[in-house]
Amino acid sequence: MRILVANANTTEAITARCAEAARAAASAGTEILPGTPRFGPAVISSGLENAIAAHGMLDLLAEHAGRVDAVVLAVSLDTALQAARQLMPCPVVGMTEAACLTACMLGNRFGLVTFGHTESYRQLIEGHGLSARLSGLVGVDFTPQRALTDPEGAVQAVTDGIATLVASGADSVVLGGAALAGMEPALRATSPVPLLDGIICGVRMAETLVRLAPTKPRGGPMAAVKDRESVGLSPALAALLRGG
Repeated sequence: MRILVANANTTEAITARCAEAARAAASAGTEILPGTPRFGPAVISSGLENAIAAHGMLDLLAEHAGRVDAVVLAVSLDTALQAARQLMPCPVVGMTEAACLTACMLGNRFGLVTFGHTESYRQLIEGHGLSARLSGLVGVDFTPQRALTDPEGAVQAVTDGIATLVASGADSVVLGGAALAGMEPALRATSPVPLLDGIICGVRMAETLVRLAPTKPRGGPMAAVKDRESVGLSPALAALLRGG
């Protein structure tokens, strides 16, 4: 089984961190292929950057269409998730959606901790239909770039955020953000509730979906498009729009 772990921003260090966490979570026989877009924002921190990154993500996925068995979007905003599901012939899993759905199977309400602002996560969780299960959001005063150079400081900041969420009634906590990938082991001993790493949840859900072998929809909004012409897109992406 081959799973593409697709970052939506162009920071290779974040791609490498996500790939490392994915390989640790993958079953024997599962090959993890990391992917970084060839264009787009360095780090997604606004709605505008997320919209730009969606094109870069779809461009990246198109290059791997038919060559992988599943895709995990290694981006905390699940960038281009629905479009990717329509585009690709294989299952596509968003890391934050996967973690939030897993959290719903562990208790009544979950919290989410991340670096920086939280409003985008509120909107994302609402879009996934899970707002009623959300106990709270905490954005710690840290950045993904700083976490790469100060991992101990990042762990302490996230630990404090987890404590705030538990106090607000969270039965589990989602670690929101690709930059938090692989941090769960360092946080586990001090957390009184389960912690959900989106990359780990995403890889294991992707493996399950591959084994379930769902058929590709032939109708409805997730059906593949065909006979669509375009201008200026990469050959691989343009071919998929034509149905090739």
